[in-house]
Amino acid sequence: MNTYEKSLNVLKELFAKDYQFALATSSDNIPSVRFVDTFYDDGAFYIVTYAKSQKVQEIEKNSEVSMCNKLYRFSGTAYNIGHPLYEKNHEIREKLIKVFDPWYFAHNDENDESMCYVKIELRQGFFYKDGTGYKVDFKNKKAEEFPFAFDIVMVD
Repeated sequence: MNTYEKSLNVLKELFAKDYQFALATSSDNIPSVRFVDTFYDDGAFYIVTYAKSQKVQEIEKNSEVSMCNKLYRFSGTAYNIGHPLYEKNHEIREKLIKVFDPWYFAHNDENDESMCYVKIELRQGFFYKDGTGYKVDFKNKKAEEFPFAFDIVMVD
C-alpha cells in the first residue's frame, strides 16, 4: 500500500461518519463561514442542506470551498447534486440516512423540492492520526506522511 492509499484509509476512519466542519464559501470575494455536518465517502464530503440556503447560493456562484476543524483542513470544489430522491443520489442517500440517523428526518423534509445534497470533491487536504500527519494532493493522487503532534491547547 502506498502513502496515498494509506492516507485514504485514514481519511475514511476519521470522517466516514457525522463530522462537523467549518465550511467557507464566498460571494463577491467576501468569505462566509458556518459549521455543517459532513460525511466522507469515496473521495468527497457530502452535506445535507437546502438549495435556497446562503451556502448553496454562494456555491452556485463560486464552487471553490474550504473546510476546517481543529487542524484538519481541506479545499475542493462543491456542487449541488440535487434532491435526495433523484435516482442518481440513491446510493449516497442510503449512506447519509444511516450516518445522520439521529436527525436526518427530524430536520429534513424530502417532500420539499429545495432539499438537496452538496458534494465536495477534494483537491487538497491535511489531517492527522496517531502521531502521523498527512498532506494530500487528491487531484494528482499523491500524499506525504510525516510525524505530527497536535500540541495546541484548545479553549472554548
